[in-house]
Amino acid sequence: MFVRFRARRISLDRLLSVEEAAKRLGGISKWTVHAWLSQGRLQRTKVGGRTMIRESELQKVIEDGGKSPSPRRRDETA
Repeated sequence: MFVRFRARRISLDRLLSVEEAAKRLGGISKWTVHAWLSQGRLQRTKVGGRTMIRESELQKVIEDGGKSPSPRRRDETA
């Protein structure tokens, strides 16, 4: 009996520590990276109890120039 599995493409991004990510971002402080994680500018991946950052997530921030998304404005006419 043969069992067929449908192949899934799995992203095998390299995982970086907060310190490694800070170095890749031009030597910024690891505390800045933690702040960006808290603000949602970077997405974290937990491995055990350790915070890691996918290389693709870091690349998004680099491509955006480190800018955070524009905050939504409240409609002041309502």
